[in-house]
Amino acid sequence: MNTTSAAQVMPHSTRERTPWQDLPAAVRAAVEAETGRVHAVDTISAGLNSGIAAVLHTAGTSVFIKGLPTDHRRIATQHNEATLAPHVTGIGPALRWQIEADGWNLLGFEHLTGHPADLGPSSKDLAALAGTLIQLGQVRAPDVSLARIERRWAGHADECELALLAGDRLLHTDLNPHNILITLDGARIVDWAWPTLGAAFIDPACAALWLIAEGHTPAAAEAWAATIPAWQDAPTAGIDIFTVVNARLWEQIAHDDPQPWKQRLHRAALSWHEHRHRIHGG
Repeated sequence: MNTTSAAQVMPHSTRERTPWQDLPAAVRAAVEAETGRVHAVDTISAGLNSGIAAVLHTAGTSVFIKGLPTDHRRIATQHNEATLAPHVTGIGPALRWQIEADGWNLLGFEHLTGHPADLGPSSKDLAALAGTLIQLGQVRAPDVSLARIERRWAGHADECELALLAGDRLLHTDLNPHNILITLDGARIVDWAWPTLGAAFIDPACAALWLIAEGHTPAAAEAWAATIPAWQDAPTAGIDIFTVVNARLWEQIAHDDPQPWKQRLHRAALSWHEHRHRIHGG
């Protein structure tokens, strides 16, 4: 099996990354105090949330690092991941350390190997993803301040509709194939930059939307989701509203930034909403 690191399977970005050697000397020294001397570096160009992303190789091991300047507008995503990591052990990569030095905040994660999930029809990866989502559905949300789905998606539905999506379950919400790494131990979910509280069925629904975008019919995607208890317990009206909200959300995203993959997600969301409307009138 061809293997890549968790970092290497995140969506591609056009933003420039800061190379390891361009970090301040004090930052590199703080990292090497945790890892030992770094003798090789694989800079990762993929991903959207980090100013630096790289795999550092030392004499004894490898570690994936990601980080941002401490005054960056998205610095909260670093703290989100550090806070959530202990609660998603075995689901996401283990956090080894977090350091702050000379204007940078860096996280060091275990270096996972595997391949990005194939979410297409008949893929063997679908069972592994379902198993991990079942495991995630059993995780108690930590007692920390997290965004709520009804606030994140406000503006795409009214309060009564959004109430059907509210809940107290820990959600990832960005289950694109590049954030799902298929390892020898099963599916691992990476990039927990935007943890959210909401109804338990939302993560299976987010994954089902990507299945549709990858070639499944809405009915087939729902049949896959039906293997997950959180989906089995979901109210029909809640799933209907999820498709309404996501059709509106992806329409706006694709309009504002019409990259092909965003247009594809919009078409998938619209197809699913139309499917639900035909069946339920939702």
